[in-house]
Amino acid sequence: MFHRILIANRGEIALRVIRACREMGIESVAVYSTADQNSLHAQYATQAVCIGPPAAADSYLNMQNILTAALNTGCEAVHPGFGFLSENSEFARMCTACGLEFIGPSGDVMDRLGNKAAARQLMMQHHVPVVPGSDGPVHSDQEALEVAARIGYPVLVKASAGGGGRGIRTAESPLDLPSALSAARAEALSCFGDSEVYIEKLVRAPRHIEFQILADKHGGAVHLGERDCSMQRRRQKLLEESPGHGITPALRRQMGEAAVRAAQAAGYTGAGTIEYIMDSQGSYYFIEMNTRIQVEHPVTEELTGVDLVRQQIRIAAGLPLGFGQQDVRFDGHVIECRINAEDPVRGFAPCPGRVDFLHFPGGCGVRVDSALYNGYTTSPFYDSMVAKVIVRGATRLEAIRRMRRALEEMVIEGISTTQELEHLILYHGDFIRGKYDTSFIEKHLDELVAMLGSREG
Repeated sequence: MFHRILIANRGEIALRVIRACREMGIESVAVYSTADQNSLHAQYATQAVCIGPPAAADSYLNMQNILTAALNTGCEAVHPGFGFLSENSEFARMCTACGLEFIGPSGDVMDRLGNKAAARQLMMQHHVPVVPGSDGPVHSDQEALEVAARIGYPVLVKASAGGGGRGIRTAESPLDLPSALSAARAEALSCFGDSEVYIEKLVRAPRHIEFQILADKHGGAVHLGERDCSMQRRRQKLLEESPGHGITPALRRQMGEAAVRAAQAAGYTGAGTIEYIMDSQGSYYFIEMNTRIQVEHPVTEELTGVDLVRQQIRIAAGLPLGFGQQDVRFDGHVIECRINAEDPVRGFAPCPGRVDFLHFPGGCGVRVDSALYNGYTTSPFYDSMVAKVIVRGATRLEAIRRMRRALEEMVIEGISTTQELEHLILYHGDFIRGKYDTSFIEKHLDELVAMLGSREG
């Protein structure tokens, strides 16, 4: 087992990894930018090293500074968390070249799965359902028009190296396709340095279902069930829950086995997530694999009792999983709400600032993952998520009621957040019945924002 690990991240995920290290008797080294000098993760770690100024490019994305910090402090491994360098294959290879264990898959595996067009081809070879589309990247407008004519409109043009909803455009007809291709290629080149795109059939208003997997270096692999992540705005998740509404044990087994098969086909090790979309008839299709720990990993931890971060560290150290698929149990129902420092009434404008007063909820079945504290000033330089509230109940209805109570109890003064918006969602009839998909926020946003405005008035 490792003696000392550097956490190449910030905020609540860095704090989450530091806590796991402390429980495992492992020393932790935090890195921080000058904007994060007073951050909780920098204070809680065994050691903390400043790696640059506030801009992420100069600090949390500065591979040279991070690796220098790891080597100078005698670390044996690097945990990348999520975001920043967590899916950067070059960084994974640089860690290896420096004699550091990267806590995640190898750079080659990342490349295999990070390129979505190549990942589609790999899944098809191993009989994992994929959305109808091109067999790989399309290299000309004419080729794209031929693919779209074959699978039928509407279609999505998607960046091969994409992520976070970037590099995606919709074409409703052949007239729309050339401009969609041009826009997607331009955004892909700007965001990812790669203009390659592919074509997929657009599945309207699908559900977004993802499966958590763990795979060790000895051939052992399991899935830990699904998370329904359909409650999204502009492809950014707001609320996640598990089990997914209407996912039967037989369907869970089928989708989970496909997820494990996909991971093994890629030679994957560590914690990862297979993402599917599901249409209104219950057909599901692979869309991508996230080669890192997910923001919503606490949902799975609370449902199964498996500590995913601990397992990541154990796997990276070469230890076997120690349990099989038959040992995985699902207990109750879990919901997570992401609390972002944004103002829904003002078009979700970011609201960084000082937290004047803070009170987190507690009680039976409630967990909060956050790096906030009284007097802390949230930074405009980084992601706006400031807390995750996770609840577990014996039933879905109990979990909904518990989350309502938890959000009513939580107080964050000094900054605007999405807390009240998510509280309203928990009372919406379609959500209570589990009858929602990725179009829910788009359909109901005006109604919800009007309700928020009347509350403030």
